[in-house]
Amino acid sequence: MTKYIYDRRYPSIADLKRKAKARIPKFAFDYLEGGCNEELNLQRNESDFDEVLLEPRYLRKFNGVNMQAELFGKTYDAPIGISPIGLQGLMWPNAPEILAKAAYKENIPYVLSTVSTSSIERIAELTQGEFWFQLYHPAEDRLRDDILDRLQRSGCKTLVVLIDVPSFGLRYREIKAGLSMPPKMTISNILQATIRPNWSISTLIAGIPEFATLKPYMETKMDMSQLGAFMDRTFVGRVNEDKVRIIRDKWKGNLVLKGVASEEDAAKAAELGADGIIVSNHGGRQVDAGESSLHSLKRIVDNYKDKYKVMMDGGVRSGPDIARALALGAEFVFMGRPFMYGVSALGAKGGDHTIALLKAQLYQAMEQLGCEKINQMAEFLLQHKDS
Repeated sequence: MTKYIYDRRYPSIADLKRKAKARIPKFAFDYLEGGCNEELNLQRNESDFDEVLLEPRYLRKFNGVNMQAELFGKTYDAPIGISPIGLQGLMWPNAPEILAKAAYKENIPYVLSTVSTSSIERIAELTQGEFWFQLYHPAEDRLRDDILDRLQRSGCKTLVVLIDVPSFGLRYREIKAGLSMPPKMTISNILQATIRPNWSISTLIAGIPEFATLKPYMETKMDMSQLGAFMDRTFVGRVNEDKVRIIRDKWKGNLVLKGVASEEDAAKAAELGADGIIVSNHGGRQVDAGESSLHSLKRIVDNYKDKYKVMMDGGVRSGPDIARALALGAEFVFMGRPFMYGVSALGAKGGDHTIALLKAQLYQAMEQLGCEKINQMAEFLLQHKDS
């Protein structure tokens, strides 16, 4: 296709993943790639997409593809968003800035994590305030309120409250690599960095990644050993109804709850006045015994699609996967790892490449099916295990 231009050497997310694995240290790739426990839910997130079949309509009158999608009064060029990932700068220097700039240029949402490596103010500058922010709920109200104030001053209009991290998942890859919190440069990790010179040189030039948004709340001379204690002290405990109510009262913009995986939480989100939810299991990084995000979406969407925007995240690796999620009722599809594969593989060009690649794949899928608009995708759903 010529409509969307990308590097033809990497025509799939799998190609980007292979290149990323060969370009960054093993500990950084394991942090990005790993799930919790035996990584069964991580596998389900991807494999369950194979169960969803779509049926093309070749003889139907067809007027062309329009991939535009509306969210909260803004029209985006495609129903594709960049999910928040913590410590993005560990995988590739300045990764949040690369992705935020690409998302702004290509008119899709970018979500900045509280524990990412670029600040609210820097991302706001790069995107003219057109970004979303995912909040890890702080233990202290004053810190929460100050972050909300900074977001409002920056022009951010959509706050994503993360609800699925009452505790951190047991991720064996991270434990083995010494990447629990804070990251530890063991002898093994140093050796891994040595054989990845592009990553090492780029990281030295950019500087050691840090939690830029949280920096104003840290003691000036805090070292890495104290950082772990700060994170445990600052972000502890689960997000409950009372905490969401307070945020809903204070936050005047769009409020999205991310990590919804049950009908009970979907119902509570409606009661609490959420403008949207992101059905997600945190990329398989929290509950290994849980179901895939796609199966959760199927159970939730029909009862709640008229109450707020229903979006999803988890296991999406291609344009056809996006089409499948849309066919099952998602209004928007977010991805984290695919975009980090792109940046880890291609550096500054990785964001633009990955967006163009996914747009091209979705466009081709819609053309092949005969689907003109994304809100018509359900008409092409042929089969799903839960149907």
